[in-house]
Amino acid sequence: MPRGQGNTLGAALNSLLAAFGVKPKGRLASYRARTWHARLVHLTQTHRGYAALEEAGLHVTHATLMKWLADDEYNVRRSYRDVIARAYEAAATTPPDPVPQAFKDHQFEIRGVVRTGDDERDRGAGGSAPLRIDGRNGHWTSIEGMWREGELSDAAFEDDFIDFVICDDIGEGTDGWDFPGGRYVIT
Repeated sequence: MPRGQGNTLGAALNSLLAAFGVKPKGRLASYRARTWHARLVHLTQTHRGYAALEEAGLHVTHATLMKWLADDEYNVRRSYRDVIARAYEAAATTPPDPVPQAFKDHQFEIRGVVRTGDDERDRGAGGSAPLRIDGRNGHWTSIEGMWREGELSDAAFEDDFIDFVICDDIGEGTDGWDFPGGRYVIT
């Protein structure tokens, strides 16, 4: 059974997502060029690079492209250098795996300090049941969007999980949900 743990609920959620075997947005190690010329040379060596240039909007003649490739001191307009930089970053970036349906349908059991209103308990310890959340009742759109963009920080994951999964499953709680503990385990 997958398991996540961390010093915050968000860190434990990100750990659990990783335990499901999904890869986040990444960067190809071979993309290290700094200058516009080195980036253009790199891009024109692969089909992926040409596609990125086209998608970024670089529309120049073959002759112009050959001049640029032949002379690293060619006076290329700033707007073209910006297009080359955008294309380079797009080609260097690997998309994340999608958040699996099994994760969104997961029956989350959260162990750690949970507070709602005046009720604060160490859930899953000392005879207290873990906080059980049915992921099928959640709305995952915001979380999936941040994941796709590589912006699913621990804090953002925690906030949106509370707002769109916990509250959608069991409600707002007495006075909202807070996870002030220093260690969380989610199965």
